[in-house]
Amino acid sequence: MELTGNRTIKADRETVWKHLNDPETLKVCIPGCEELTGSPEDGFEAVVKQKIGPVRATFKGAVTLSDVNPPESYRIAGEGKGGVAGFAKGGANVTLTEVEDGTELAYVADVAVGGKLAQLGNRLVAGAARNMSDQFFDRFKDHVEAG
Repeated sequence: MELTGNRTIKADRETVWKHLNDPETLKVCIPGCEELTGSPEDGFEAVVKQKIGPVRATFKGAVTLSDVNPPESYRIAGEGKGGVAGFAKGGANVTLTEVEDGTELAYVADVAVGGKLAQLGNRLVAGAARNMSDQFFDRFKDHVEAG
């Protein structure tokens, strides 16, 4: 499934870029993230707890950055395994554009799930994915604007 969206962040593009590459910022913004270690160059390891419908799971996985074009764009991708719940993987192409009010962050994300999660039905999983995506980008906007 594909998700798209954008946010206008009241900060310059360099500041937004810095936060997009900061593990502490990402950890606070990723819904359910309990642990995030690593670096943009080497990738990140993450532990995320999520509840999707009746399924609760702790996902352990990796997050990598590719197609890095500072301070304009990159692709962030991750895959997590949640034991019997299954797996979730996806990525987002993120683009930063200078606008009058600051920086527009636009994204096109793709998400896939397997195992018990896939049995929940596409509508439920798509709604949960959209909700988590919105939460991440809303939190990111608020975090960057708070300084």
